[in-house]
Amino acid sequence: MDIGKYKSNDRILVAVDCIIFGFDGEALKALLIKRSLQPEKGKWSLMGGFVNQDESTDEAATRVLRQLTGIENIYMEQLYCFSEVNRDTAGRVISIAYFALINIADYNEQLQNEHEARWFPLDKIPTLVFDHKEMVATAKDRLQSKVANHPIGFELLPEKFTLPQLQNLYEAIYESKLDKRNFTKKILSLSILNKLDEKEKVSSKKGAFYYVFDKSKYRKLHREGVKFV
Repeated sequence: MDIGKYKSNDRILVAVDCIIFGFDGEALKALLIKRSLQPEKGKWSLMGGFVNQDESTDEAATRVLRQLTGIENIYMEQLYCFSEVNRDTAGRVISIAYFALINIADYNEQLQNEHEARWFPLDKIPTLVFDHKEMVATAKDRLQSKVANHPIGFELLPEKFTLPQLQNLYEAIYESKLDKRNFTKKILSLSILNKLDEKEKVSSKKGAFYYVFDKSKYRKLHREGVKFV
């Protein structure tokens, strides 16, 4: 087909916006930046950018995440296409949103300062530009749905963690308390955790044993899915 035949069609910009979730041991948070250009300069925003001519939307999102976090191999999933005609006050822009999960402790604080970025608890998200608050809400709904059947929530934890830390994570994601006995029984029954001899003793005098993933079993559950909670 002659590409010239496309010239009669409208030119529309395509962007990616990234909802980055992190967990600090108590609250689920989203990483936001101060927008550095007009329109809405200086207001809180998701990290995003336009898709370049020589890259896919996945590649663009990976580039944006690397620029903001400094971390490679982040868990990332395409979320939704936001295409309302007037969603961007500067012009006709379609945005492909992605959500990503990272361990806050791995995050590069120097990059945080460069981008004027800040972690916000999901119940304290400030006013955001355009439709970015809708994007965050949509991403939270997807995360809640996905973690029920896939172990992606563990991407928010450090390499070794305690069962109380794991339960705190799920309670933060679902915004509700879970029964400790039932939760522990269910998680251990999946046989994806290996118990270490080491204990975490900051939270209590008795301490709680650390666990790590059995990576082969974890990857299998990641592909096949299972009922977690």
